[in-house]
Amino acid sequence: MTELGNILKEAREAKGLSLDELQSITKIQKRYLLGIEEGNYSMMPGKFYVRAFIKQYAEAVGLDPEQLFEQHKSEIPSTYNEELPDQLSRVQSRKSISPETSRILNILPKILIVVFIIGAFALVWYLIVKNASDDIKDPVTTGKETKVEEPAEIVDDTDTEDENNGEEASEEEPAEEEAEPDTPAQELSVLSNSGKNTVYELKNTDKFVVKVVSLGRTWVSVKNGAGKTYFGEELNKDVKASETADLTNDTQALIRIGFAPETEIYVNDQKLEYAISPSDVTTQNITINFVK
Repeated sequence: MTELGNILKEAREAKGLSLDELQSITKIQKRYLLGIEEGNYSMMPGKFYVRAFIKQYAEAVGLDPEQLFEQHKSEIPSTYNEELPDQLSRVQSRKSISPETSRILNILPKILIVVFIIGAFALVWYLIVKNASDDIKDPVTTGKETKVEEPAEIVDDTDTEDENNGEEASEEEPAEEEAEPDTPAQELSVLSNSGKNTVYELKNTDKFVVKVVSLGRTWVSVKNGAGKTYFGEELNKDVKASETADLTNDTQALIRIGFAPETEIYVNDQKLEYAISPSDVTTQNITINFVK
């Protein structure tokens, strides 16, 4: 299985699609879809269809075909890299709008404008009536004289209160604050790296939350050590820029990065520093062992 075929297969499984369901969506025979996943391009009906089938597969599972072609151009034989008509690469996924629905959508803006005008008139009428009622209400005066009682003699007890406060202050002593023990900081360190694979160790923390952020367009999948998939999808800063997975109850995270130069990884809000330069290796596999 090629790197490209593995990425397409994981994206399909992340969407919960079987090969039969993908065949129904793309109208591509199941054996050709399986050939794409296995990197067996020789079984295709002709070299003209290889790039078209890969493009239809990628669009059906939510991946950017042009980015995949750029990142994995070495896996596709150069004799197959031909420009294709747009109509071969489109997946029919939208249903046409019925005439009745279209007519309702055309009338809806007019209804909203009428409702807005009626509401504006109602608001103006309410303000006019309220202001008129406020002007009518005047304070009522009476001819009776108001008798003002003289205040009783004020006793200056300031000195007494100051003396009492002084005695209480001298009796009370501030309690000594108990020093809290220092908590060791979270530690995320590199254990090993080789090729496109890097192993990290996370310790001195009781939680394990992984957040992946896209600075452009990338494909990312996150699994635990038992093979459970938390997510596997394309991230786009203009559509969906990040995804988070809580692996606190797990001991290991397996992260697959499709385009590392435009991907950032955070572990409990701490940014993970790539041990292998993303500019040198764009596709990377990250393993994080969680020591509780």
